[in-house]
Amino acid sequence: MAFVITSPCEMEKAAECVDVCPVDCIEEGEDQFYIDPDICINCGACVSVCPVGAIVEDLEMLPADEKYLEKAEEFFKNK
Repeated sequence: MAFVITSPCEMEKAAECVDVCPVDCIEEGEDQFYIDPDICINCGACVSVCPVGAIVEDLEMLPADEKYLEKAEEFFKNK
């Protein structure tokens, strides 16, 4: 996975990231958006348009953000 959507997106869901994603790898969940790790091409288009700064590269995540990676993996597990 290249990018992870973290806590600032919870209950925000502005959706600019969905509009700019060239491979449609961002889907809306119940409380936030998630990036599909199997589809993301690491282009970074979503990062620059996120109005709340919720999208981070997986290698730059803080330990507290690990749960958001797990949530994304779980969200796409059965899709």
